[in-house]
Amino acid sequence: MGLGAVILASLFIYKPVFLGVIVIAVVVGLWELTSRLAERKAIRAPLVPLAVGGAAMVIAGYASGAEGAWVAVAFTALAVLVWRMTESPDDYLKDVTAGIFAAFYVPFLATFVALMLAAGDGAWRVLTFLILTVVSDTGAYAVGWKFGKRKLAPRISPGKTREGLLGAVAFAMVAGALCMQFLIDGGVWWEGLLLGLAVAVSATLGDLGESMIKRDLGIKDMGALLPGHGGIMDRLDSLLPTAPVVWLLMVVFVGS
Repeated sequence: MGLGAVILASLFIYKPVFLGVIVIAVVVGLWELTSRLAERKAIRAPLVPLAVGGAAMVIAGYASGAEGAWVAVAFTALAVLVWRMTESPDDYLKDVTAGIFAAFYVPFLATFVALMLAAGDGAWRVLTFLILTVVSDTGAYAVGWKFGKRKLAPRISPGKTREGLLGAVAFAMVAGALCMQFLIDGGVWWEGLLLGLAVAVSATLGDLGESMIKRDLGIKDMGALLPGHGGIMDRLDSLLPTAPVVWLLMVVFVGS
């Protein structure tokens, strides 16, 4: 609740402050991911070029659009390759591959939030993105807890059910219709239905994707910064893959 209040306040009071929130989340998320990779798999993805490059991606996306973000992505990948050259050549390919994966998984996907933010009504687009993702997760949990019987992906996440997925879709579609109709300039309710459906699918896949990573690493949470919730990455698992989906559909429906 405290984090939510800070995020919303920064979003509507001064956009660059919210941009700083994105950067902090990216850097902490990268630290958690690279730390777990080192601890559990002895993979040394270089954090410094990832953190600097990740921050540059987000800032460039906000200031210069997609073109600026892609330039930052390219230089981040190059920096990871060069930085790792200062150490032993053993496991070089494994380490730089993990580093480039981390660059795309965390800061690159987060950059789409900055792209949304840069629009004239960017604060409302980001708010819609946050609302739909949270509502989707909440709908999946509530319906799955009450009615869930058939497992969705038992080998990846035993707690997820098909009924929960239907709950996520239903909740997100209703929320999407309301948000597009009342929060987004030029938006209409039926676009929100499609947006909600897409968010429910992407959020679920994002959650399953991080569950797959954690199962491979043999851990329950990526970190322990948020008591009872795990780490920052455990809160970003649904948000990161949903950001490009919402950005793209917003561009299609109401323009950039």
